Amino acid sequence: MADEEAVPFSPIENKVMDALEKVIDPELGIDLVNLGLIYDVKVDDDGNCTVTMTLTTMGCPLGDVLNEKITAAVMSVDGVTSCKINLVWEPVWDISRMSRFAKIALGIHG
Repeated sequence: MADEEAVPFSPIENKVMDALEKVIDPELGIDLVNLGLIYDVKVDDDGNCTVTMTLTTMGCPLGDVLNEKITAAVMSVDGVTSCKINLVWEPVWDISRMSRFAKIALGIHG
């Protein structure tokens, strides 16, 4: 996977990422994109969207709540007809995936 070239998001995929920035992790108070939990977004020609993401921990009790919020955010984007969430545990999430904004907001320095 490391050898694959990163393919830029299409305009609709960028809109999905913008919508996902409005989905806030209820425990941390930061959106999923800035937390680094969204690994990829793909929207095919028929408007089917797949969001590849992880959670901060495997036993995260908020999975169902986030699932509903993510689906609602993705489906709010014009042109998206369906939403599938591909929950993965590899690569493992850690704080290095967080944006500078998220680290500052959570008081993490370095």
